[in-house]
Amino acid sequence: MTRSEAVRAAAARLRRARLDAPELDARLLAQSAFGIDFAQIVARGQDLAAPSELARLEQMLERRLKGEPIDRILGVREFWGMPFRLTPDTLSPRPDTETVVAAALQAVAPRRGPLSILDLGVGSGCLLLALLSELPGAWGVGVDRAPGAAAAARANAAALGLLGRASFVTGDWGAALGGRFDLIVSNPPYIPRAEIASLAPEVAGHDPLLALDGGADGLAAYATILQDAPRLLAEGGVLTMELGVGQSAEVEGLARQAGFVTLGIADDLAGISRAIVLSRG
Repeated sequence: MTRSEAVRAAAARLRRARLDAPELDARLLAQSAFGIDFAQIVARGQDLAAPSELARLEQMLERRLKGEPIDRILGVREFWGMPFRLTPDTLSPRPDTETVVAAALQAVAPRRGPLSILDLGVGSGCLLLALLSELPGAWGVGVDRAPGAAAAARANAAALGLLGRASFVTGDWGAALGGRFDLIVSNPPYIPRAEIASLAPEVAGHDPLLALDGGADGLAAYATILQDAPRLLAEGGVLTMELGVGQSAEVEGLARQAGFVTLGIADDLAGISRAIVLSRG
C-alpha cells in the first residue's frame, strides 16, 4: 500500500465511524506514523509505506476509532501558536482558553517594567508560557496539585526555551507561596460534579478529573482562589480567570464578596463570556 492509499483508507474508516474531520485526522495520524510532514506525504505519496509505518498507523487508528481524542493520540496540542506536550495529568488546552491570555495581556499592557506572573492550576503550562512568550521581561511560577502536571509544564517550558523565566511547584493552589505577583491567571476546574459524566466521551474519558471537577456547583475552585488571591496579589495587580458557560454572574458575585472589582469580562469567539479580569477594590 502506498502512503497516499494508506491515508485515504484511514480517512474512509474514520468517515464510516462518523467521526468529525476524518480527512484531517487521517492526515495527522499518518504524519505521525510515517514521521514526515504532509507536504512530504503528498510529494512522495506513491512510495510504498513500510510495514512498521502501517502498523503504527493502525494502532493510532484503533485508538481514534475507540473515541480517544486526536491530540491525546499524538501527545501534543497547539495553543497560542506553540506546541504543548500532553500527559494524563494535563488538561488538553482549548482554543477558548486563549481568551484568558488575550484578556490578561490587555490588562497588563499599560504597566512598565518586569512583571511577575502566577498560574494557579498550571496544567500543561499553556497560560503561563503563552504569557511569557509575549512578555519578554516577565517571569512566572506555575502551581498544580498534580505532580505530573507540574512536571509536564516544566518540560514544556524547557522545550519552548522559557524555563529560565519559569519555575513550577506542586501545591494546593497558592497555599505554599508567600510572595506577591503582578498578574495571577487560572483556568480552574469549573464543571459541576454531577455533569461530568454527561460530558462528551472525549472529555470525560480522557481529561483528568482533577482538572474538570468544580465541586457541587462548579464554583468551588473559584471560591478558594478568590479567598487567597488578596494575599498573593501585588498592589495594582490583576487576577484573570477562565469562566465556564453561564458562570460569569456567579463568579463576579464571589469576587465582589472577596473585595475585588471587575475590570472586564471577555467573550470567546463564540460570544460566550470566557474570562473575567479583576483587581483589588
